[in-house]
Amino acid sequence: QVQLVESGGGLVQPGGSLRLSCAASGSIFSINRMGWYRQAPGKQREFVAAIISGGSTNYLDSAKGRFTISRDNAKNTVYLQMNSLKPEDTAVYYCNVNVYYRDYEGRGRYEALWGQGTLVTVSS
Repeated sequence: QVQLVESGGGLVQPGGSLRLSCAASGSIFSINRMGWYRQAPGKQREFVAAIISGGSTNYLDSAKGRFTISRDNAKNTVYLQMNSLKPEDTAVYYCNVNVYYRDYEGRGRYEALWGQGTLVTVSS
């Protein structure tokens, strides 16, 4: 089995910065795509950023130039550095990881897993 643990959310003033982390642990063979999504109150969950194993990245248009996604493959961890935060960035942020792992019966499985979410509030 695989567990995802997110951290780094909190309250920050407009213009401030936060760094989110999402660490995967368990019987992991490999991780391909790692991404971040967010869901604001009353809105649908939306894509924010993603990075694949080769290092290529893509971003939500409003995040370009302000957010940076990165990964540490040795630690099975993905990060989201968020700068110049705006009130409209307020949301619960979720990591999403495409992982190939060994299940409890010893079989290889490929799944897209979600973290538990971490709240980011941008307010003065």
